[in-house]
Amino acid sequence: MNGPLIVQSDRTVLLEVAHPDAEEARHELAIFAELERAPEHVHTYRITRLGLWNARAAGHTAEQMLATLERYAKFPVPQTVQIDIDETVGRYGRLVIARDEASADEPGELVIRGSDAAVLAEITRNSKIAPFLGIRRTSTEWTLQPWARGQVKQELLKIGWPADDQAGYTPGTPHEIELVEDGWALRPYQQQAVDNFFAGGSGVVVLPCGAGKTLVGAGAMAAADTNTLILVTNTVSARQWRAELLKRTSLTDDEIGEYSGQVKEIKPVTIATYQILTAKRKGEYAHLALLDALDWGLIVYDEVHLLPAPVFKLTAELQARRRLGLTATLVREDGRESDVFSLIGPKRFDAPWKEIEAQGFISPASCFEVRIDLPQSERLEYAASADDERYRLAATAPAKLQVVKDLVAKHDGERILVIGQYLDQIEELSDALGAPQLTGATPVAERERLYQEFRDGTTKVLVVSKVANFSVDLPEATVAIQVSGSFGSRQEEAQRLGRLLRPKESGLPANFYTLVARDTVDQDFAQNRQRFLAEQGYSYTILDAHELAA
Repeated sequence: MNGPLIVQSDRTVLLEVAHPDAEEARHELAIFAELERAPEHVHTYRITRLGLWNARAAGHTAEQMLATLERYAKFPVPQTVQIDIDETVGRYGRLVIARDEASADEPGELVIRGSDAAVLAEITRNSKIAPFLGIRRTSTEWTLQPWARGQVKQELLKIGWPADDQAGYTPGTPHEIELVEDGWALRPYQQQAVDNFFAGGSGVVVLPCGAGKTLVGAGAMAAADTNTLILVTNTVSARQWRAELLKRTSLTDDEIGEYSGQVKEIKPVTIATYQILTAKRKGEYAHLALLDALDWGLIVYDEVHLLPAPVFKLTAELQARRRLGLTATLVREDGRESDVFSLIGPKRFDAPWKEIEAQGFISPASCFEVRIDLPQSERLEYAASADDERYRLAATAPAKLQVVKDLVAKHDGERILVIGQYLDQIEELSDALGAPQLTGATPVAERERLYQEFRDGTTKVLVVSKVANFSVDLPEATVAIQVSGSFGSRQEEAQRLGRLLRPKESGLPANFYTLVARDTVDQDFAQNRQRFLAEQGYSYTILDAHELAA
Protein backbone atom coordinates (compact mmCIF):
# COMPACT_ATOMS: atom_id res chain seq x y z
CA MET A 1 0.00 0.00 0.00
CA ASN A 2 1.55 3.27 -1.08
CA GLY A 3 -1.35 5.42 -2.26
CA PRO A 4 -2.00 9.14 -1.82
CA LEU A 5 -4.71 8.78 0.87
CA ILE A 6 -4.48 8.50 4.63
CA VAL A 7 -7.88 7.48 6.04
CA GLN A 8 -8.31 8.39 9.71
CA SER A 9 -10.70 6.99 12.28
CA ASP A 10 -12.53 10.33 12.67
CA ARG A 11 -13.69 10.00 9.02
CA THR A 12 -11.25 12.57 7.71
CA VAL A 13 -9.14 11.62 4.69
CA LEU A 14 -5.80 13.25 3.88
CA LEU A 15 -4.79 13.52 0.20
CA GLU A 16 -1.09 13.88 -0.62
CA VAL A 17 -1.25 16.33 -3.54
CA ALA A 18 2.17 15.54 -5.04
CA HIS A 19 1.50 11.78 -5.30
CA PRO A 20 1.29 10.56 -8.93
CA ASP A 21 -2.15 9.02 -8.27
CA ALA A 22 -3.53 12.11 -6.48
CA GLU A 23 -5.76 13.36 -9.32
CA GLU A 24 -7.27 9.94 -9.90
CA ALA A 25 -7.89 9.48 -6.17
CA ARG A 26 -9.42 12.98 -5.85
CA HIS A 27 -11.85 12.19 -8.67
CA GLU A 28 -13.07 9.02 -6.93
CA LEU A 29 -13.06 10.49 -3.42
CA ALA A 30 -15.13 13.55 -4.37
CA ILE A 31 -18.09 11.24 -5.12
CA PHE A 32 -18.76 10.79 -1.40
CA ALA A 33 -16.43 13.07 0.60
CA GLU A 34 -16.24 16.86 0.97
CA LEU A 35 -13.04 18.89 0.88
CA GLU A 36 -12.51 20.83 4.12
CA ARG A 37 -9.04 22.34 3.74
CA ALA A 38 -6.75 22.68 0.74
CA PRO A 39 -3.27 24.00 1.61
CA GLU A 40 -0.38 23.35 -0.77
CA HIS A 41 0.68 19.79 0.02
CA VAL A 42 -2.04 17.87 1.89
CA HIS A 43 -5.78 18.32 1.35
CA THR A 44 -8.25 17.26 4.03
CA TYR A 45 -11.58 15.65 3.12
CA ARG A 46 -14.40 14.65 5.45
CA ILE A 47 -16.78 11.76 4.92
CA THR A 48 -20.25 12.93 6.02
CA ARG A 49 -23.56 11.12 6.27
CA LEU A 50 -25.19 13.38 3.69
CA GLY A 51 -22.28 12.87 1.30
CA LEU A 52 -22.63 9.10 1.63
CA TRP A 53 -26.41 9.21 1.11
CA ASN A 54 -26.10 11.47 -1.94
CA ALA A 55 -23.57 9.06 -3.40
CA ARG A 56 -25.86 6.10 -2.67
CA ALA A 57 -28.81 7.86 -4.32
CA ALA A 58 -26.63 8.50 -7.39
CA GLY A 59 -26.01 4.75 -7.69
CA HIS A 60 -22.74 4.22 -5.77
CA THR A 61 -22.64 1.36 -3.25
CA ALA A 62 -20.83 1.17 0.08
CA GLU A 63 -18.61 -1.54 -1.41
CA GLN A 64 -17.52 0.81 -4.22
CA MET A 65 -16.77 3.65 -1.80
CA LEU A 66 -14.73 1.40 0.49
CA ALA A 67 -12.92 -0.03 -2.53
CA THR A 68 -11.88 3.53 -3.48
CA LEU A 69 -10.43 4.12 -0.01
CA GLU A 70 -8.62 0.77 0.02
CA ARG A 71 -7.25 1.18 -3.53
CA TYR A 72 -5.62 4.55 -2.81
CA ALA A 73 -4.80 4.24 0.91
CA LYS A 74 -1.23 4.50 2.18
CA PHE A 75 -2.15 2.55 5.32
CA PRO A 76 -4.98 0.10 6.12
CA VAL A 77 -8.42 1.75 6.33
CA PRO A 78 -9.49 1.75 10.02
CA GLN A 79 -12.11 -0.89 10.78
CA THR A 80 -14.33 1.72 12.45
CA VAL A 81 -14.50 3.69 9.18
CA GLN A 82 -15.33 0.58 7.16
CA ILE A 83 -18.18 -0.34 9.52
CA ASP A 84 -19.40 3.26 9.73
CA ILE A 85 -19.59 3.68 5.94
CA ASP A 86 -21.30 0.33 5.51
CA GLU A 87 -23.90 1.05 8.20
CA THR A 88 -24.52 4.68 7.18
CA VAL A 89 -25.03 3.83 3.51
CA GLY A 90 -27.24 0.93 4.61
CA ARG A 91 -29.65 3.35 6.29
CA TYR A 92 -30.68 4.84 2.93
CA GLY A 93 -33.84 3.16 1.69
CA ARG A 94 -34.61 1.19 4.86
CA LEU A 95 -37.70 3.40 4.99
CA VAL A 96 -39.79 3.82 1.85
CA ILE A 97 -42.58 6.32 1.24
CA ALA A 98 -45.05 4.88 -1.25
CA ARG A 99 -48.70 4.89 -2.29
CA ASP A 100 -51.30 2.19 -2.21
CA GLU A 101 -52.68 1.35 -5.61
CA ALA A 102 -54.85 4.18 -6.85
CA SER A 103 -58.42 3.87 -8.03
CA ALA A 104 -59.59 5.48 -11.24
CA ASP A 105 -60.83 8.51 -9.30
CA GLU A 106 -58.58 8.86 -6.26
CA PRO A 107 -54.81 8.67 -5.72
CA GLY A 108 -53.71 5.87 -3.44
CA GLU A 109 -53.14 6.51 0.24
CA LEU A 110 -49.67 7.69 1.25
CA VAL A 111 -47.81 5.15 3.40
CA ILE A 112 -44.42 4.66 5.01
CA ARG A 113 -42.96 1.17 5.07
CA GLY A 114 -39.88 -0.21 6.77
CA SER A 115 -37.90 -3.36 6.14
CA ASP A 116 -37.22 -3.43 9.87
CA ALA A 117 -40.04 -3.23 12.42
CA ALA A 118 -37.65 -1.80 15.04
CA VAL A 119 -36.75 1.14 12.78
CA LEU A 120 -40.39 1.93 12.12
CA ALA A 121 -41.16 1.68 15.84
CA GLU A 122 -38.31 4.14 16.54
CA ILE A 123 -39.51 6.77 14.10
CA THR A 124 -43.20 6.50 15.05
CA ARG A 125 -42.30 7.33 18.66
CA ASN A 126 -40.47 10.49 17.58
CA SER A 127 -42.43 13.56 18.70
CA LYS A 128 -41.58 15.49 15.50
CA ILE A 129 -42.78 12.67 13.22
CA ALA A 130 -45.85 11.43 15.13
CA PRO A 131 -48.11 14.31 13.89
CA PHE A 132 -47.53 13.23 10.30
CA LEU A 133 -48.69 9.65 10.88
CA GLY A 134 -52.13 8.24 10.22
CA ILE A 135 -52.91 4.69 11.34
CA ARG A 136 -50.71 1.68 12.04
CA ARG A 137 -51.48 -1.05 9.55
CA THR A 138 -48.80 -3.58 10.41
CA SER A 139 -45.54 -3.60 12.36
CA THR A 140 -43.79 -2.37 9.21
CA GLU A 141 -46.37 0.01 7.69
CA TRP A 142 -48.15 3.19 8.72
CA THR A 143 -50.27 5.56 6.70
CA LEU A 144 -49.10 9.17 6.36
CA GLN A 145 -51.11 12.38 6.30
CA PRO A 146 -51.63 13.23 2.60
CA TRP A 147 -49.98 16.67 3.02
CA ALA A 148 -46.95 15.45 4.99
CA ARG A 149 -44.72 13.90 2.33
CA GLY A 150 -42.11 16.68 2.33
CA GLN A 151 -42.10 17.42 6.05
CA VAL A 152 -41.72 13.79 7.06
CA LYS A 153 -38.70 13.40 4.74
CA GLN A 154 -37.07 16.44 6.36
CA GLU A 155 -37.59 15.07 9.88
CA LEU A 156 -36.47 11.55 8.97
CA LEU A 157 -33.21 12.89 7.55
CA LYS A 158 -32.54 14.83 10.76
CA ILE A 159 -32.68 11.62 12.82
CA GLY A 160 -30.55 9.67 10.37
CA TRP A 161 -33.13 7.68 8.40
CA PRO A 162 -33.30 9.11 4.86
CA ALA A 163 -36.45 7.83 3.17
CA ASP A 164 -36.57 6.55 -0.39
CA ASP A 165 -39.55 8.38 -1.89
CA GLN A 166 -41.34 6.01 -4.29
CA ALA A 167 -44.77 7.61 -3.99
CA GLY A 168 -44.78 8.73 -7.61
CA TYR A 169 -45.78 12.00 -9.23
CA THR A 170 -48.73 13.62 -10.88
CA PRO A 171 -48.18 13.53 -14.65
CA GLY A 172 -49.46 17.11 -14.95
CA THR A 173 -51.36 18.40 -17.96
CA PRO A 174 -49.79 16.84 -21.06
CA HIS A 175 -47.97 19.28 -23.32
CA GLU A 176 -45.86 18.02 -26.17
CA ILE A 177 -42.25 19.26 -26.13
CA GLU A 178 -39.59 17.98 -28.51
CA LEU A 179 -35.91 18.75 -28.83
CA VAL A 180 -35.10 20.29 -32.21
CA GLU A 181 -31.64 18.84 -32.81
CA ASP A 182 -30.66 20.93 -35.79
CA GLY A 183 -26.91 20.38 -36.07
CA TRP A 184 -26.55 19.49 -32.40
CA ALA A 185 -27.52 16.73 -29.97
CA LEU A 186 -27.45 16.25 -26.22
CA ARG A 187 -23.93 15.35 -25.17
CA PRO A 188 -23.54 11.87 -23.63
CA TYR A 189 -23.25 13.22 -20.09
CA GLN A 190 -26.32 15.46 -20.59
CA GLN A 191 -28.37 12.49 -21.79
CA GLN A 192 -27.12 10.41 -18.87
CA ALA A 193 -28.14 13.20 -16.49
CA VAL A 194 -31.67 13.22 -17.95
CA ASP A 195 -31.87 9.40 -17.78
CA ASN A 196 -30.62 9.28 -14.17
CA PHE A 197 -33.08 11.98 -13.15
CA PHE A 198 -36.08 10.08 -14.50
CA ALA A 199 -34.85 6.78 -13.10
CA GLY A 200 -34.71 8.38 -9.65
CA GLY A 201 -37.96 10.33 -9.98
CA SER A 202 -36.76 13.68 -8.65
CA GLY A 203 -33.43 15.13 -7.64
CA VAL A 204 -30.44 17.27 -8.49
CA VAL A 205 -28.10 17.31 -11.48
CA VAL A 206 -24.67 18.83 -10.78
CA LEU A 207 -22.74 20.10 -13.81
CA PRO A 208 -20.00 22.71 -14.22
CA CYS A 209 -20.92 26.19 -15.40
CA GLY A 210 -20.82 26.21 -19.17
CA ALA A 211 -21.53 22.47 -19.45
CA GLY A 212 -25.14 22.95 -20.57
CA LYS A 213 -27.41 22.67 -17.53
CA THR A 214 -30.17 24.45 -19.48
CA LEU A 215 -30.00 21.72 -22.12
CA VAL A 216 -30.43 19.08 -19.41
CA GLY A 217 -33.53 21.00 -18.32
CA ALA A 218 -34.78 21.06 -21.92
CA GLY A 219 -34.07 17.34 -22.27
CA ALA A 220 -36.03 16.59 -19.10
CA MET A 221 -38.95 18.70 -20.39
CA ALA A 222 -38.94 16.83 -23.68
CA ALA A 223 -38.93 13.51 -21.83
CA ALA A 224 -41.78 14.59 -19.52
CA ASP A 225 -44.06 16.19 -22.18
CA THR A 226 -45.99 18.14 -19.56
CA ASN A 227 -46.74 21.65 -18.32
CA THR A 228 -43.51 22.91 -16.72
CA LEU A 229 -42.70 25.62 -14.18
CA ILE A 230 -39.08 26.84 -14.28
CA LEU A 231 -37.78 28.84 -11.30
CA VAL A 232 -34.70 31.00 -11.93
CA THR A 233 -32.53 33.53 -10.11
CA ASN A 234 -33.45 36.73 -11.96
CA THR A 235 -35.18 38.25 -15.00
CA VAL A 236 -32.04 38.16 -17.19
CA SER A 237 -31.77 34.44 -16.49
CA ALA A 238 -35.48 33.98 -17.30
CA ARG A 239 -34.98 35.57 -20.71
CA GLN A 240 -31.90 33.47 -21.41
CA TRP A 241 -33.89 30.32 -20.58
CA ARG A 242 -36.67 31.48 -22.89
CA ALA A 243 -34.25 32.16 -25.76
CA GLU A 244 -32.57 28.77 -25.30
CA LEU A 245 -35.90 26.89 -25.20
CA LEU A 246 -37.09 28.66 -28.36
CA LYS A 247 -33.82 27.71 -30.07
CA ARG A 248 -33.53 24.11 -28.84
CA THR A 249 -37.12 22.84 -28.59
CA SER A 250 -40.39 22.81 -30.50
CA LEU A 251 -41.86 25.38 -28.09
CA THR A 252 -43.09 28.64 -29.58
CA ASP A 253 -43.36 32.16 -28.15
CA ASP A 254 -47.02 31.58 -27.38
CA GLU A 255 -46.23 28.55 -25.22
CA ILE A 256 -43.61 30.18 -22.94
CA GLY A 257 -44.58 32.74 -20.30
CA GLU A 258 -42.50 34.98 -18.05
CA TYR A 259 -43.65 35.56 -14.49
CA SER A 260 -41.47 38.23 -12.92
CA GLY A 261 -41.62 41.67 -11.37
CA GLN A 262 -42.29 43.10 -14.82
CA VAL A 263 -44.50 40.51 -16.55
CA LYS A 264 -47.17 38.14 -15.19
CA GLU A 265 -47.79 35.52 -17.89
CA ILE A 266 -48.95 31.98 -17.16
CA LYS A 267 -48.50 29.58 -20.07
CA PRO A 268 -47.85 25.83 -20.47
CA VAL A 269 -44.15 26.54 -19.84
CA THR A 270 -43.78 29.39 -17.33
CA ILE A 271 -40.44 30.83 -16.22
CA ALA A 272 -40.64 32.60 -12.85
CA THR A 273 -38.04 34.25 -10.63
CA TYR A 274 -37.34 33.26 -7.04
CA GLN A 275 -37.85 36.90 -6.06
CA ILE A 276 -41.43 37.02 -7.30
CA LEU A 277 -42.28 33.76 -5.56
CA THR A 278 -40.99 35.11 -2.24
CA ALA A 279 -42.45 38.62 -2.63
CA LYS A 280 -44.85 39.55 0.19
CA ARG A 281 -47.84 41.86 0.34
CA LYS A 282 -49.30 42.67 3.76
CA GLY A 283 -47.17 39.92 5.28
CA GLU A 284 -48.43 37.22 2.90
CA TYR A 285 -46.73 35.65 -0.10
CA ALA A 286 -48.53 37.41 -2.92
CA HIS A 287 -47.85 35.01 -5.79
CA LEU A 288 -48.31 31.54 -4.28
CA ALA A 289 -51.22 30.90 -6.64
CA LEU A 290 -48.60 30.43 -9.36
CA LEU A 291 -47.63 27.08 -7.85
CA ASP A 292 -51.10 25.72 -8.60
CA ALA A 293 -52.01 28.02 -11.50
CA LEU A 294 -51.66 25.09 -13.89
CA ASP A 295 -51.31 21.38 -13.28
CA TRP A 296 -47.51 21.35 -13.47
CA GLY A 297 -45.98 17.95 -14.15
CA LEU A 298 -42.39 19.19 -13.81
CA ILE A 299 -40.78 21.96 -11.74
CA VAL A 300 -37.21 22.96 -12.63
CA TYR A 301 -35.14 24.80 -10.00
CA ASP A 302 -32.23 26.57 -11.70
CA GLU A 303 -29.19 27.31 -9.48
CA VAL A 304 -30.78 25.18 -6.75
CA HIS A 305 -27.95 26.02 -4.33
CA LEU A 306 -29.44 29.56 -4.19
CA LEU A 307 -32.98 28.45 -3.39
CA PRO A 308 -34.33 31.03 -0.86
CA ALA A 309 -35.40 29.60 2.49
CA PRO A 310 -39.11 30.40 1.99
CA VAL A 311 -39.13 28.34 -1.22
CA PHE A 312 -38.12 25.26 0.79
CA LYS A 313 -41.34 25.57 2.79
CA LEU A 314 -43.34 25.95 -0.41
CA THR A 315 -41.52 23.00 -1.99
CA ALA A 316 -42.45 20.78 0.95
CA GLU A 317 -46.03 21.04 -0.33
CA LEU A 318 -45.09 20.22 -3.95
CA GLN A 319 -43.83 16.69 -3.42
CA ALA A 320 -46.39 15.17 -5.80
CA ARG A 321 -44.83 17.14 -8.67
CA ARG A 322 -41.61 15.94 -10.29
CA ARG A 323 -38.72 18.26 -9.31
CA LEU A 324 -35.39 18.83 -11.08
CA GLY A 325 -32.65 20.88 -9.41
CA LEU A 326 -29.79 22.20 -11.56
CA THR A 327 -26.54 23.53 -10.09
CA ALA A 328 -22.78 23.72 -10.49
CA THR A 329 -22.25 23.05 -6.79
CA LEU A 330 -24.40 21.61 -4.02
CA VAL A 331 -22.50 23.78 -1.52
CA ARG A 332 -24.85 26.09 0.40
CA GLU A 333 -23.32 28.68 2.69
CA ASP A 334 -26.38 28.45 4.99
CA GLY A 335 -25.82 24.73 5.57
CA ARG A 336 -29.21 23.70 4.17
CA GLU A 337 -27.90 21.00 1.83
CA SER A 338 -30.06 18.52 3.77
CA ASP A 339 -33.22 20.44 2.76
CA VAL A 340 -32.20 20.23 -0.91
CA PHE A 341 -31.76 16.45 -0.40
CA SER A 342 -35.13 16.05 1.34
CA LEU A 343 -37.34 18.38 -0.68
CA ILE A 344 -35.86 18.66 -4.19
CA GLY A 345 -34.30 15.22 -4.07
CA PRO A 346 -30.87 13.61 -3.76
CA LYS A 347 -28.05 14.04 -6.23
CA ARG A 348 -28.84 12.00 -9.35
CA PHE A 349 -25.87 12.97 -11.52
CA ASP A 350 -22.57 14.72 -10.90
CA ALA A 351 -19.90 15.32 -13.55
CA PRO A 352 -16.53 16.50 -12.20
CA TRP A 353 -15.35 19.76 -13.78
CA LYS A 354 -11.99 18.40 -14.93
CA GLU A 355 -13.66 15.39 -16.55
CA ILE A 356 -15.88 17.63 -18.69
CA GLU A 357 -12.84 19.80 -19.46
CA ALA A 358 -10.88 16.72 -20.60
CA GLN A 359 -13.71 15.91 -23.03
CA GLY A 360 -13.36 19.40 -24.53
CA PHE A 361 -16.81 20.64 -23.49
CA ILE A 362 -15.58 23.42 -21.18
CA SER A 363 -12.48 25.59 -21.45
CA PRO A 364 -9.33 24.84 -19.48
CA ALA A 365 -8.72 27.52 -16.87
CA SER A 366 -5.76 28.78 -14.87
CA CYS A 367 -6.41 30.23 -11.41
CA PHE A 368 -4.17 32.80 -9.74
CA GLU A 369 -4.14 34.40 -6.30
CA VAL A 370 -2.45 37.80 -6.50
CA ARG A 371 -1.18 38.89 -3.08
CA ILE A 372 -0.92 42.62 -2.43
CA ASP A 373 0.94 44.37 0.39
CA LEU A 374 -0.98 47.12 2.14
CA PRO A 375 0.91 50.38 2.72
CA GLN A 376 1.94 51.02 6.33
CA SER A 377 -0.83 53.57 6.94
CA GLU A 378 -3.51 51.12 5.78
CA ARG A 379 -1.93 48.32 7.83
CA LEU A 380 -2.22 50.48 10.93
CA GLU A 381 -5.84 51.39 10.15
CA TYR A 382 -6.63 47.70 9.58
CA ALA A 383 -4.96 46.69 12.86
CA ALA A 384 -6.94 49.31 14.80
CA SER A 385 -10.32 48.37 13.30
CA ALA A 386 -13.07 46.24 14.79
CA ASP A 387 -13.37 42.68 13.50
CA ASP A 388 -16.53 43.40 11.51
CA GLU A 389 -14.79 46.27 9.65
CA ARG A 390 -11.58 44.48 8.77
CA TYR A 391 -12.79 42.48 5.78
CA ARG A 392 -14.20 45.51 4.02
CA LEU A 393 -10.99 47.48 4.63
CA ALA A 394 -8.85 44.66 3.23
CA ALA A 395 -11.21 43.81 0.35
CA THR A 396 -11.48 47.42 -0.83
CA ALA A 397 -7.80 48.33 -0.35
CA PRO A 398 -6.87 51.14 -2.81
CA ALA A 399 -3.68 49.23 -3.68
CA LYS A 400 -5.85 46.74 -5.60
CA LEU A 401 -6.76 49.36 -8.19
CA GLN A 402 -3.29 49.50 -9.79
CA VAL A 403 -3.13 45.69 -9.90
CA VAL A 404 -6.45 45.60 -11.78
CA LYS A 405 -5.05 48.11 -14.29
CA ASP A 406 -1.91 45.98 -14.72
CA LEU A 407 -3.95 42.83 -15.36
CA VAL A 408 -6.28 44.58 -17.82
CA ALA A 409 -3.19 45.84 -19.71
CA LYS A 410 -1.63 42.35 -19.62
CA HIS A 411 -4.76 40.92 -21.29
CA ASP A 412 -5.37 43.82 -23.64
CA GLY A 413 -7.88 42.93 -26.36
CA GLU A 414 -9.47 40.06 -24.42
CA ARG A 415 -12.93 40.19 -22.89
CA ILE A 416 -12.48 40.85 -19.19
CA LEU A 417 -14.88 40.77 -16.24
CA VAL A 418 -13.83 42.80 -13.19
CA ILE A 419 -15.89 41.58 -10.23
CA GLY A 420 -16.45 43.37 -6.91
CA GLN A 421 -18.66 43.11 -3.87
CA TYR A 422 -18.95 46.76 -2.81
CA LEU A 423 -20.79 49.40 -4.84
CA ASP A 424 -18.37 52.25 -4.11
CA GLN A 425 -15.47 50.01 -5.14
CA ILE A 426 -17.29 49.04 -8.36
CA GLU A 427 -17.86 52.71 -9.18
CA GLU A 428 -14.20 53.52 -8.56
CA LEU A 429 -13.07 50.62 -10.76
CA SER A 430 -15.47 51.65 -13.52
CA ASP A 431 -14.15 55.23 -13.52
CA ALA A 432 -10.49 54.17 -13.40
CA LEU A 433 -10.84 51.67 -16.27
CA GLY A 434 -13.26 53.72 -18.34
CA ALA A 435 -15.50 50.64 -18.43
CA PRO A 436 -19.28 50.34 -17.90
CA GLN A 437 -20.53 49.02 -14.57
CA LEU A 438 -23.38 46.62 -13.92
CA THR A 439 -24.97 46.18 -10.47
CA GLY A 440 -28.27 45.16 -8.93
CA ALA A 441 -29.51 48.72 -9.52
CA THR A 442 -28.95 48.47 -13.28
CA PRO A 443 -32.33 48.15 -15.06
CA VAL A 444 -32.94 44.81 -16.78
CA ALA A 445 -32.96 46.35 -20.28
CA GLU A 446 -29.64 48.06 -19.59
CA ARG A 447 -28.15 44.82 -18.23
CA GLU A 448 -29.17 42.94 -21.35
CA ARG A 449 -27.69 45.67 -23.57
CA LEU A 450 -24.36 45.65 -21.69
CA TYR A 451 -24.17 41.85 -21.76
CA GLN A 452 -24.87 41.85 -25.50
CA GLU A 453 -22.20 44.50 -26.17
CA PHE A 454 -19.75 42.36 -24.18
CA ARG A 455 -20.72 39.25 -26.16
CA ASP A 456 -20.26 40.91 -29.54
CA GLY A 457 -16.98 42.59 -28.53
CA THR A 458 -18.17 46.22 -28.61
CA THR A 459 -17.34 46.34 -24.89
CA LYS A 460 -14.14 44.55 -23.87
CA VAL A 461 -14.14 45.25 -20.11
CA LEU A 462 -17.20 45.05 -17.85
CA VAL A 463 -17.17 45.88 -14.12
CA VAL A 464 -19.84 43.81 -12.37
CA SER A 465 -21.25 43.12 -8.92
CA LYS A 466 -22.47 39.75 -7.68
CA VAL A 467 -25.50 40.01 -10.01
CA ALA A 468 -23.24 38.52 -12.70
CA ASN A 469 -22.39 35.46 -10.57
CA PHE A 470 -25.30 33.39 -11.80
CA SER A 471 -27.04 32.29 -14.98
CA VAL A 472 -25.32 34.80 -17.23
CA ASP A 473 -24.17 33.52 -20.60
CA LEU A 474 -20.96 35.33 -21.61
CA PRO A 475 -19.23 32.71 -23.76
CA GLU A 476 -16.30 34.82 -24.96
CA ALA A 477 -15.18 36.05 -21.51
CA THR A 478 -11.60 34.83 -21.05
CA VAL A 479 -10.45 36.78 -17.97
CA ALA A 480 -12.11 37.38 -14.61
CA ILE A 481 -10.48 39.62 -11.99
CA GLN A 482 -12.12 39.11 -8.59
CA VAL A 483 -11.34 42.19 -6.51
CA SER A 484 -13.64 41.35 -3.59
CA GLY A 485 -16.20 38.68 -2.76
CA SER A 486 -18.81 37.47 -0.28
CA PHE A 487 -16.45 36.65 2.59
CA GLY A 488 -15.55 32.93 2.25
CA SER A 489 -18.26 31.82 -0.16
CA ARG A 490 -17.20 28.62 -1.98
CA GLN A 491 -20.20 28.55 -4.30
CA GLU A 492 -19.58 32.18 -5.34
CA GLU A 493 -15.98 31.33 -6.28
CA ALA A 494 -17.23 28.42 -8.38
CA GLN A 495 -19.82 30.57 -10.12
CA ARG A 496 -17.32 33.32 -10.88
CA LEU A 497 -14.84 30.93 -12.46
CA GLY A 498 -17.82 29.45 -14.28
CA ARG A 499 -18.33 32.69 -16.20
CA LEU A 500 -15.14 31.76 -18.11
CA LEU A 501 -15.67 28.10 -18.85
CA ARG A 502 -17.77 28.11 -21.99
CA PRO A 503 -15.61 26.99 -24.95
CA LYS A 504 -14.25 30.02 -26.84
CA GLU A 505 -14.44 30.69 -30.56
CA SER A 506 -11.22 32.66 -30.06
CA GLY A 507 -9.47 29.57 -28.68
CA LEU A 508 -7.98 31.69 -25.87
CA PRO A 509 -7.46 30.02 -22.47
CA ALA A 510 -9.36 31.22 -19.40
CA ASN A 511 -7.56 33.09 -16.59
CA PHE A 512 -9.15 33.70 -13.19
CA TYR A 513 -7.43 36.15 -10.84
CA THR A 514 -8.32 36.73 -7.18
CA LEU A 515 -6.80 39.84 -5.60
CA VAL A 516 -5.95 39.36 -1.93
CA ALA A 517 -4.55 41.75 0.68
CA ARG A 518 -1.66 39.85 2.27
CA ASP A 519 -1.78 38.92 5.99
CA THR A 520 -5.42 39.98 6.44
CA VAL A 521 -8.78 38.24 6.76
CA ASP A 522 -9.05 38.78 2.99
CA GLN A 523 -6.39 36.06 2.61
CA ASP A 524 -8.14 33.77 5.11
CA PHE A 525 -11.49 34.08 3.32
CA ALA A 526 -9.80 33.47 -0.05
CA GLN A 527 -8.51 30.11 1.18
CA ASN A 528 -12.01 29.07 2.19
CA ARG A 529 -13.53 30.27 -1.11
CA GLN A 530 -11.03 28.16 -3.02
CA ARG A 531 -12.00 24.88 -1.34
CA PHE A 532 -14.69 23.82 -3.80
CA LEU A 533 -12.53 24.49 -6.85
CA ALA A 534 -9.61 22.67 -5.24
CA GLU A 535 -11.94 19.69 -4.80
CA GLN A 536 -12.62 19.85 -8.53
CA GLY A 537 -8.91 19.68 -9.30
CA TYR A 538 -8.10 23.37 -9.84
CA SER A 539 -4.96 24.74 -8.19
CA TYR A 540 -4.11 28.39 -7.55
CA THR A 541 -0.74 29.83 -8.52
CA ILE A 542 0.36 32.49 -6.02
CA LEU A 543 1.57 35.71 -7.67
CA ASP A 544 3.12 38.73 -5.99
CA ALA A 545 1.66 42.04 -7.12
CA HIS A 546 5.17 43.54 -7.40
CA GLU A 547 6.24 40.83 -9.84
CA LEU A 548 3.08 41.42 -11.85
CA ALA A 549 3.88 45.11 -12.26
CA ALA A 550 7.44 44.27 -13.31
